[in-house]
Amino acid sequence: MNFLRSTATIGGFTLISRILGFVRDILIAAILGAGPVADAFFVAFKLPNLFRRLFAEGAFNAAFVPLFSGILESEGREEARAFAAQALAVLFWALLAFVAVIEMAMPLVMIGFAPGFVADPAKFDLAVLLTRITFPYLLFISLVSLMAGVLNSLGRFWAAAATPIVLNLCLIGALLGLARVLETPAHALAWGVAGAGLAQFAWLLAHLRRAGMRLGFRRPRLTPKVRLLVRRIIPVAVGAGIYQINLLIDTIIASFLPAGSISYLFYADRVNQLPLGVVGVAVGTALLPMLSRQVEGANPAAAVDSQNRALEFSFLLTLPAAAALMVIAEPVIGVLFERGQFALPQVQATAAALAVYATGLPAYVLVKTLTPGFFARQDTATPVKVAAVCMATNLILNLLLMGPLLHVGIALATSLSAWLNAGLLAWILKRRGFLVPDRRLRHRLPRMVAASAGMAALLLAATWALEGAWSGPEGLRIGALAILVVGGFVSYAALVQLTGAGAYGDIRRLLRG
Repeated sequence: MNFLRSTATIGGFTLISRILGFVRDILIAAILGAGPVADAFFVAFKLPNLFRRLFAEGAFNAAFVPLFSGILESEGREEARAFAAQALAVLFWALLAFVAVIEMAMPLVMIGFAPGFVADPAKFDLAVLLTRITFPYLLFISLVSLMAGVLNSLGRFWAAAATPIVLNLCLIGALLGLARVLETPAHALAWGVAGAGLAQFAWLLAHLRRAGMRLGFRRPRLTPKVRLLVRRIIPVAVGAGIYQINLLIDTIIASFLPAGSISYLFYADRVNQLPLGVVGVAVGTALLPMLSRQVEGANPAAAVDSQNRALEFSFLLTLPAAAALMVIAEPVIGVLFERGQFALPQVQATAAALAVYATGLPAYVLVKTLTPGFFARQDTATPVKVAAVCMATNLILNLLLMGPLLHVGIALATSLSAWLNAGLLAWILKRRGFLVPDRRLRHRLPRMVAASAGMAALLLAATWALEGAWSGPEGLRIGALAILVVGGFVSYAALVQLTGAGAYGDIRRLLRG
């Protein structure tokens, strides 16, 4: 399994998804803007995704992939398939019951999730209705996550990486096709979310069958391996739950801030998610099954080397992305979203949040890169303890910063707690001997920082030189932003070569394996 090639495959499809996601968000911003209806939809969209990260991408997937990879390595394909089928059955029936309970209790859930909406009954009722429409998405996307874990462990990354593309196409289609038919565009988007879950499930089910992994639906049985999976899920679930509580705290606090605050944070996070998804999620997804096999095969030197190369690749791409987003946040938000109901005040508020989110971008990616070092060694408890410390830190910082900085304070608290999370994970891995920065990483990291700083200075100068373009026609603004993006990429590539932060030959050799 070639790490960089796998990462490039995942990152490439994620990039396509993010581009379609920007198209989707541009349409949402133009039609919904950043008002009460948009806030209600974003809450309805966040709630199933919050539980998805808890049940699937968080606890279930982190515990499932190392076990499945280990069974595949030691016992063969058929035993691994039987284990995956039983895990799917347990996940399906547990989530079906959970979704039914939440649907019935949705008004109470909404009081806890967005208590600031209670003061506006119309906004509250709309959020309840839209969330009832979107919440079944949790069931399907959680099953999708398990199936993606199976395919990734088999080295088949592209189909799973392409599933977010299906979501964005469904939402764009719903917005364009149903917005004029239903009561509001938010209703159309909610139905688009529900339909996307079913479409993504059908997509991966077909690819599992092509891979010879017919899981099917059966009565759940607590076999010894499933019991082991459940035991390993519990600490990861607590850790994932702590992280999701962090997100919940952000939403609760933002619901008390002026109207539009939730929307500003959503749009800013969407832009910040582009490099996070292309690099962080791709690296973490490719690294976990690889480390699991290296640890299972008693090859600790290879595992340490894989961790170093993952860190090097992550730094190489996220440091310049963070620097660029901090410098050109307002031009980026303006070009992407300033039209229709999204005017200059909304652009400035969102850009401020984006610039602050960007300061934590390398930390977000580091967490994705370092966490597999624990999960591959079947240590699911340590990240829980780290997450608990970071949750408490995030809560304290939110309360301290929300008053003077409003929604920007929430973004800053998120970034600072992410750096604390990454630092603690790295320190613990290093103490255990699982993270040993080699000479190449130590040599190149400061040079990457220097190259990123040089690129940021050039971008800042170019932004000032193009100042007149940002208030001009849309075509002129798009052209000016394109100049900044291309110029930043070229200047960073040149500075990487000049400083010795990287070499093109390394990329070619890694791609060849």
